[in-house]
Amino acid sequence: MSDINEPDLFNDDDLNFDDLQLEQFDESPQLDTPNPQRGLSFFKKIPVTVTLEVASTEISLGELMKAGEGSVIELDKLNGEPLDVKVNGSLMGHAEVVVINEKYGLRLIDVVDSPLNTMDN
Repeated sequence: MSDINEPDLFNDDDLNFDDLQLEQFDESPQLDTPNPQRGLSFFKKIPVTVTLEVASTEISLGELMKAGEGSVIELDKLNGEPLDVKVNGSLMGHAEVVVINEKYGLRLIDVVDSPLNTMDN
């Protein structure tokens, strides 16, 4: 603490609320409505990661540590079953693998209900 007397920054008599118009604070701000011309086209340009998941399994860390070159880990899908197509980690549908111009691709077999299905084309 200081022994120096600091002057007050303002005096109570300096405050005057008579000219304050409270009506200006009662109005809620007006939000701009979205441009209907823009639609969802903006969102269609956002990049996403599409992944084709063959299968998976759960094993103990001990079993995984025993695995080495030539080890076989059994997965949870049968040969010929459709593979899971995921978009940013969320299931989009099922597909089969195809080869197009020497590269792997996928052919969608079905698409699960998701918000992606309702987007405008």
